[in-house]
Parts: sequence; structure tokens; C-alpha cells
Amino acid sequence: MTRIRLHREWHGDEDSPHPPLLLIHGGGSTIPSNWGALLPLLTPTRSVLAVELQGHGRTPAGDRPPSFEASADDVDAVLAELALPAVDVLGFSNGGQVALQLAARHPERVRRLVLASTPFRRDGMVDGFWEGLAAGRFEDMPAVFIEADLAVSGDPAHARRMFELDQQLMLGFEGFPDELIAGITAPALVVGADRDVMRAQHLVELASLLPEARLLIVPGNHGDYLGELLAAGGETAPVRAVAPYLLGFLNR
Repeated sequence: MTRIRLHREWHGDEDSPHPPLLLIHGGGSTIPSNWGALLPLLTPTRSVLAVELQGHGRTPAGDRPPSFEASADDVDAVLAELALPAVDVLGFSNGGQVALQLAARHPERVRRLVLASTPFRRDGMVDGFWEGLAAGRFEDMPAVFIEADLAVSGDPAHARRMFELDQQLMLGFEGFPDELIAGITAPALVVGADRDVMRAQHLVELASLLPEARLLIVPGNHGDYLGELLAAGGETAPVRAVAPYLLGFLNR
């Protein structure tokens, strides 16, 4: 499988006593659009490594079909290149699916795991999700995503390819086997919102499958509690309320 070299960048406290914290963004996103509001809450105490996945932001699309497994191996290649010890991982949405695969395929890389709004089966999504995804067109993509990608990629055509990759990735998603999730050894925190794109019961089931997991369901929608640009719309109260819970779990 061809590897894609991911854009990566460091933020925060280089002298933190904690392991590096790896951030893996969701679909349609870049580092600034997904993590811009959360980073200032993490960096006073953590050294943070953020990546951009295949076809997102400053990472090329390549000619490889998208898959969560391949993206997890791309992330593993970054960690190997940097010669990092086991890291803590926070993945959101599609990034949570990549984080699940990273923890399953490369368990030595992951110390603690936060899975935020992470689907693991098709039947866990709210009614109409898959139909809306299949009918989606690039022209319907929120302008905030297109503008955020252009701001870092500098290529007006890049956002269209990003949309196509994300749509292909999710429409081809068949779910993760229960055995894969049950085999993950890293302590995990499953986080979601009460108005998320997956049902709350889906999050409960994910947490119950993981051998060592906690569950946090907060008020909000798909990503506002992390400060994600589209979901939060610039409102920072939700992410400021949730960040202490994330750090309380990660800093153990």
C-alpha cells in the first residue's frame, strides 16, 4: 500500500511531563478548522502533534483509494519517522475512526485514546444520515470548509478532491468488527453530544465494547464541544466546558 506523507505540526509545551498528544481531525477539516479553538486549552500543559489526513489541508490526495486502515498506517509512519514513544490520541469523527484503527493495528503507539463522535457501525447513525451523504454534492459543501481548506492548501481544486475522498470513504464504510474494538488495550474515553450525528446508544455500545473505557455525553451537536469551526460557529463556551474533562482523562 502506498504511503501518503501527512502534513504535521507541533504546538504547545515541549517540556511537558506528559507524552505527546496526537490530534486527528474529522472529515472536511484542517488542523485550524477542527482544532483552532481547542489547541489554546491544551497547549499550556501538553505537547501537541496535529496531522492532516489524505487530501486534507496541506496533505496531498495522492492516487490511493481512501480507507481508515490506510490513514492509520499513514499516521503510524509519522510517529515512526519522529521516533516517538507511545502517544495519547484524540480523534474526532472520521479522525476517531482512524484513531480506532491506529490503536488496533499499532497498539504500541497508543497510550490513551479519546474517541470523539466516532461511528463504528453503519446502523448507529441518525435517520437520514446515509441518504444525505449519498445525495451530497460538492456544491452543497459548507463554504466554511472550502474557505478553511483553501486558506492552508492554496489550491481552489483541493477542496473538491477532499469532498470526493470523504464521501467515498464514508459510503464505503461497512463498520468495524466488534472483535477489533474489543482487542484495543489502551484506556479510552468515548465522547459525543446529545444532538450528534450518531445515536447516544451507539456511543454507549462503543464504550461497552472497549475493555477499559469511560463515556461522556455532553449537550451539543457534532463537534461544537471541541470548537470545530462549522459546528461551534465561533462559540467557545462548549469547548471550554469540555476541555477539563479531556485533560483530566489524558493527563493521568
